[in-house]
Amino acid sequence: MIPKLSIITPCYNSEATLEATLESVLNQDFQDWELIIVNDGSTDSTEEIALKYVLKDNRFKYYFKENGGLGKARNYGITRAEGEFILPLDSDNQLSKSFIRNAIKVFKNDLSIGVVYGYAEYFGEREGLWKVDDFNLHKMLVHNYIDACAVFKKELWKKAGGYDENMPYQGHEDWEFWIALSNVGAVFFNLHEITFKYYVSNKSMIRSFSDNMVFLNQDYIVKKHSKLFHSEYVNIISLIETQKKEQLLKLKSKKFVIDAFCNTFFGFTLFKNFKK
Repeated sequence: MIPKLSIITPCYNSEATLEATLESVLNQDFQDWELIIVNDGSTDSTEEIALKYVLKDNRFKYYFKENGGLGKARNYGITRAEGEFILPLDSDNQLSKSFIRNAIKVFKNDLSIGVVYGYAEYFGEREGLWKVDDFNLHKMLVHNYIDACAVFKKELWKKAGGYDENMPYQGHEDWEFWIALSNVGAVFFNLHEITFKYYVSNKSMIRSFSDNMVFLNQDYIVKKHSKLFHSEYVNIISLIETQKKEQLLKLKSKKFVIDAFCNTFFGFTLFKNFKK
């Protein structure tokens, strides 16, 4: 039986968190899934934990590959996925019980939707709610604010060319991927509810980035999607100019009314806009 949804979980030395991640999938309300574990060259007991779940439930699939980074590992798993929908799940995060069921319901109710995401709950070295805004392309072009833990149609992944494997530094694949999906017309939907638990650690890869590493990745993304960035820049400038003209017209209109009033009752004008 072909699963409705494929969950992709890349792992690199994930022995401390992987089991809780896999258990969160087993506890889902929605059970028509497969989970593809991609061991990206781990040297700890990640493989032992993964194989335990493969033996427990045949919906778990396990692959080992040489270390190549997060983008390559996700693409490796998605290429082997059988589901119509894809859900990347990092090996230290945990799904909320109803996330998949609610996401699939959205896709069924509106065929135009391409990506479903929601809020997150921090755990680990930080606690609290990560409340995510509705999708806005202008905001997304400035910085990424949507985590990889979202459900999207596999056909859109193909159209967008998958996760970029050639960025200067691993760590901004999600951002580039959401922009790439926007470029192929994907429609995003925010569930406005907690969809997963996000693990916070001071040892995370992105926290080790220098300003120069961030700049090089940003520069790469802007150049790759230069047409989209330029188009949105032109749109924003055009909107600003239109708003300026509207404000100027309103200001002139107000001055005319004031001058007409002053001229009628007091015989003088303040702005010299009034003409008999």
